[in-house]
Amino acid sequence: MRKVLATICMVGAMTAFASADSDKPKLDGRIAAASAVIDSIMKVPDQAIPDKITQSAFCVAVVPGLKKAAFVFGGSYGQGVVTCRTGHGWSAPAFIRVSGGSWGLQLGGQSTDLVLVATNDKGMQDLLKSKFKIGADAAAAAGPVGRNAAAATNITLASELLTWSRSRGLFAGISLDGTVVDQNGDDTRTFYGSDQPFQAILSGSVPVPPGAAKRFVSTVSRYFHSVQ
Repeated sequence: MRKVLATICMVGAMTAFASADSDKPKLDGRIAAASAVIDSIMKVPDQAIPDKITQSAFCVAVVPGLKKAAFVFGGSYGQGVVTCRTGHGWSAPAFIRVSGGSWGLQLGGQSTDLVLVATNDKGMQDLLKSKFKIGADAAAAAGPVGRNAAAATNITLASELLTWSRSRGLFAGISLDGTVVDQNGDDTRTFYGSDQPFQAILSGSVPVPPGAAKRFVSTVSRYFHSVQ
């Protein structure tokens, strides 16, 4: 019974969040917020994602302002965007949702930002799926922090995704096991004006729209660049 009630509450919270944030101007705002998250994190070297990770990242996903649902059983829900590296730069953004338990996050009434980085092709393929669960379908680890920090080889080899959170100004690696990541087809359709397959967007087949999307891709390109 408790599980049923928890599920009902989670679905209700997800519906409320989704219905309040799905028109084009709000989607532009979400993309702009994702750009701000990356920019503010990477501007502080001792709290940034290590260079060795940014230089080899396959995909970058940002969920700005993830909310902790205020019901007894706990739960979190957020919406974000993802871009992947292509043969000619970074792709246009596609929209994702994340949901799951509290993961031990003590957010209270606060929200937190999430950053997920696919470290290899398997991680990229996970992000191309319609839905997957971190820890079950995709191996993930809390990401190291510090621009010059050495990314442990065993972390990057054993994990498809590296994950971080930022709350109250603190940026740190976090375990997101049990978190469900799925594609937000409705928001993608609203933003692009028609159905666009995620694989087409993230492979670079869909041009980057002007405005917030182009600024987001430019921000990611600035920090997640390959060493020539």
